[in-house]
Amino acid sequence: MATTHQTLYRERLRSAHEAVALIPSGAKIAMPIAAGQPPAVLAALAERARAGSVRDLRLYYLLCTGIAGTSVFDFDLRDRIIPMSYFHGGVERALDKRRMTEMLPAVDLVPCHFSQVPRSLVEHVGVDTLIATVSPMDADGNFSLGASTDYSLAVSRKPGTRLILEVNPNMPYVRGNCMIPVSSVAAVVENDVSLPALAPAPRSDVDDAIGAIIAGLVDDGDCLQMGIGALPDAVCAGLSQHRHLSIHTEMMTSGLAALVKAGVVDNSRKQTHVGRSIFTFALGDKPLYDFLNNNPDIEAHPVEYVNNPFVIAQNDRAVSVNATLQIDLNGACNSEFVNGRQFSASGGQVDFVRGAYASRGGRSIIACHATAAKGTLSRIVPTLTGPVTTSRNDIHIVVTEYGWANLKGKSVAERAKALIGLAHPDFREELDRSAHQAGLYAPA
Repeated sequence: MATTHQTLYRERLRSAHEAVALIPSGAKIAMPIAAGQPPAVLAALAERARAGSVRDLRLYYLLCTGIAGTSVFDFDLRDRIIPMSYFHGGVERALDKRRMTEMLPAVDLVPCHFSQVPRSLVEHVGVDTLIATVSPMDADGNFSLGASTDYSLAVSRKPGTRLILEVNPNMPYVRGNCMIPVSSVAAVVENDVSLPALAPAPRSDVDDAIGAIIAGLVDDGDCLQMGIGALPDAVCAGLSQHRHLSIHTEMMTSGLAALVKAGVVDNSRKQTHVGRSIFTFALGDKPLYDFLNNNPDIEAHPVEYVNNPFVIAQNDRAVSVNATLQIDLNGACNSEFVNGRQFSASGGQVDFVRGAYASRGGRSIIACHATAAKGTLSRIVPTLTGPVTTSRNDIHIVVTEYGWANLKGKSVAERAKALIGLAHPDFREELDRSAHQAGLYAPA
């Protein structure tokens, strides 16, 4: 005999085209990060817009994948479905190149710390629709947001929100505060496809050198947050001999999962969620998603909780590791702008910079290669060429392949000298001259 949950599920089951027909022109739609972006729903929505059946849609999101890039964000739909990005990636950068050739403005960005995105969407934007990929329904009538709890849970709980869920058996069933009940759903679409996969970024010798330096700054029993890319992967690789580490991170990566599998992470010395790794979204390969599926030692929670600096600081010896694109001689970081264009965004960098430093014994680490553009540009610069992502007041430890420096407690002059010492030797004389010209310190 069918349960009430199963009856509700059948009543809400729709084709993708039937589901997107519920979305009116002028809707403000949110979709999750990466793996939570629903391919069947997005394809149907793009087809509906292409047919002229819907227009003036605004789609809010972070970290778009090719799933959206080849459907709703097709350049030809730009006047009907408008991307409203909180974090740029390859899709937006490709669109910007095309837009430049057509003399059109770049893809719009909503500046916001990751922890504040739920409030931004619910209170300030007023989104009215959530489209998301979820796991199959459990016996209690709940769908897990799986790899993409992020801001989606807050949007799903906003009264009156139209919820269109794409149920995919490949989405891991993750425990924690990440469930949507079938009773609140407007439409369910079934689609069995592979989740977006992120292959490990190729690591260079410089990445490994920086990773080894950072691993040396991590002690047994620390609580980790890692960002995305080759540098954090190199750090994880350098931690294989550590013990009793913990995880409280916005992004669960294959590198962090490997530390759990190897017994390096056991979450035994945390002050919150003892014995469990905490994250808000995951992006990686199929083994990562398999690792997350129905794992009692892993929990997903909404980003307004995971990235809350106060929550981060409740765990002693929190260590955050994030990358940047530029650091000026005061210690301020531009982590989101390249060549006068938005390249990424602030994401959760500042959330964890502040949370880790507020933790008892905590350390916030910002890392970067000393140079860019095949060694022709220094990443340590007199003045940033983009917005300040992490301020000079927040910066703590900086690492390049030439070493590390703790900037806390250092004056502007002391910081400039320390940072010049982390620059590539080819640029140190020029940086020293710029520091003198700026009056940061007197010539020797």
